Amino acid sequence: MEARPYKTEGFSRIERVKKNGDIQVLFKKGKRVSADGAKLFVLPTGRGINRIAFTLPRNYGNAVQRNRSKRLSREAYRRLKSDLKTGYDMILLVYSGNDSFEQRCAALRCLCGKAGLFL
Repeated sequence: MEARPYKTEGFSRIERVKKNGDIQVLFKKGKRVSADGAKLFVLPTGRGINRIAFTLPRNYGNAVQRNRSKRLSREAYRRLKSDLKTGYDMILLVYSGNDSFEQRCAALRCLCGKAGLFL
């Protein structure tokens, strides 16, 4: 089976932080930056790609609201990722009350700017 090339416009599986150990390291050792309604944890890895996970606090609405919020976050990141430096693991923690797509894009852009991730 032939490996697929890295897609810049999509959001593939290799771009996700999935292991619990990786997520715990990011929460403990990652650089934290905050914006209105969201927090970004960033840790340099030296890999050729960025990996990201999207999390929510435990008391964030019902399942429908949580899934919608993660979809908005994934799409905001997908549109922004071509402007970012590579070689980082990230976790985006989103709090309730910031649920429009425009607000999510603005918050993510602000967080990435504070973390120094733009090219």
